[in-house]
Amino acid sequence: MTGERRVLVHPDRDALVSAVAARFLSKTADLVADRGKAHVCLTGGTVGIGVLAAVGDSATRDSVDWSRVHVWWGDERWVPADSEDRNDKQARDALLDRLEIPAENVHAFPASDSGLGLDEAADAYARELARYSKKGLPYPRFDITFLGVGPDGHIASLFPDRSGIRETERSVIAVRDSPKPPPERLSLTRPVLNSSARIWLVLAGADKASALGLALAGASYTEVPAAGAKGRKRTVFFVDQDASAEVPESLIAQEY
Repeated sequence: MTGERRVLVHPDRDALVSAVAARFLSKTADLVADRGKAHVCLTGGTVGIGVLAAVGDSATRDSVDWSRVHVWWGDERWVPADSEDRNDKQARDALLDRLEIPAENVHAFPASDSGLGLDEAADAYARELARYSKKGLPYPRFDITFLGVGPDGHIASLFPDRSGIRETERSVIAVRDSPKPPPERLSLTRPVLNSSARIWLVLAGADKASALGLALAGASYTEVPAAGAKGRKRTVFFVDQDASAEVPESLIAQEY
């Protein structure tokens, strides 16, 4: 493994969530202090939302000037805006509604009741990304991108052996054939995700062990999308002990 990828193993899910939340607060505070702003891309799922809740509960939560943080999402379910299934609804409940963050800094995907069709919604989010274009790219380069990993190795809503994982021209795609319900979704594409300075993949549970092992063993990203997640500066797999079962000891970092 090169220095670009690291695996950090924590004893259990609770320890994992606490450690990632603390690291996120520290890094985001540093980014804002150094650069005056930060763009972060969030994920959903039990662990992803657990991290956000831990951030919200942290005594150091207000060490970050949240007015200088922009929040995005890697993917979203095509359901109504008030649905508990939406990643952004869960993130708001867990953290965002507890912060002093301007509404215009929270960039949620359109919802199914927004008046837009699925393709129109993908185009609308692509335009929103383009408003913050960076260095000739039609989207911002995120400072931190969180990704969950499914048991099948999927990231965002980019699934194995589906057209979405191969998309390189569009920044946002409409997904109509998700093998995981609901079938209709919106997702950033791999080039957008991989333009991030730091990609933090956070996963827990024995059902993720095989996908993690394959991703680190050099599997094709079209077959195991998590294998294709590579941040420009660093890619870190934050995992619990159960998820690390198939990771060779030589690939496990002792510190960040």
